[in-house]
Amino acid sequence: MQNNTFSTLFVGQNLIKLKEVDSTNNYLKKMVSNSDPLPEGTVIMADHQFAGRGQQESVWHTEPGKNISTSIYLKPSFLPLEMQFYLNILVSLAVADALSDILPDPVEVKWPNDIYYNKRKLGGILIESTLTGSIIKSTIVGLGLNVNQAEFQEKLSTNAISIRQILHKEVELERIMEKIFFFMEKYYLNLKSKRYDFLGKEYLKRLLNYNIKSGYRQNGRVFEGVIVGVEANGLLRVEVEGELRRFNFKEIEYIHTQIKQ
Repeated sequence: MQNNTFSTLFVGQNLIKLKEVDSTNNYLKKMVSNSDPLPEGTVIMADHQFAGRGQQESVWHTEPGKNISTSIYLKPSFLPLEMQFYLNILVSLAVADALSDILPDPVEVKWPNDIYYNKRKLGGILIESTLTGSIIKSTIVGLGLNVNQAEFQEKLSTNAISIRQILHKEVELERIMEKIFFFMEKYYLNLKSKRYDFLGKEYLKRLLNYNIKSGYRQNGRVFEGVIVGVEANGLLRVEVEGELRRFNFKEIEYIHTQIKQ
């Protein structure tokens, strides 16, 4: 266990820093399976992860030492299996609130797991849970955030953005992490208290394109729709030509244009 200066109750109180790792989520999964029981809130932080993953095995690109690449260990056995998308909700809220505190404009959540600022990607979340029967035994929250990166690969430059590019200065990584951990604990305790309605409403307030007619693509077909909600199991609810449709992860692609009325 490594001591740290985070003023939190449990998230980050056991902080393990690494120079380089393939994936902080993979490293933490191995620790969970191979070692003595880990305290809830254990955090793995890496200067560089060379095989970081996003949702559905997409690759996360990050410049060494410049960004946040971290994983957090939780034990949400109190959460019903059919409500596990609320883990995405609480982490998304925590990141959005923490970053909105230091950035001039609000941070938004792009369903299901991306963090956006003025229609450009600031980061992403990857949540992996281990089940015992119908009980969520443990959860690893992977978080990648563009913080002090000044430039991106050409193919990413039009979509990605960093905090440094927004503020025109570098910021301390651990300062941002402490803010995120503070809000994560707040929303985790709300989840533990079964405040699902509160969490759901807060999530919709920060949801990109919520109640706005926008362009989307599915299987190559472009259409207009309005996001009207997210179900407890994570399905996105979109109203298309007066009909309510539900989309699973990776079934719908955002086209970042707002349709004028």
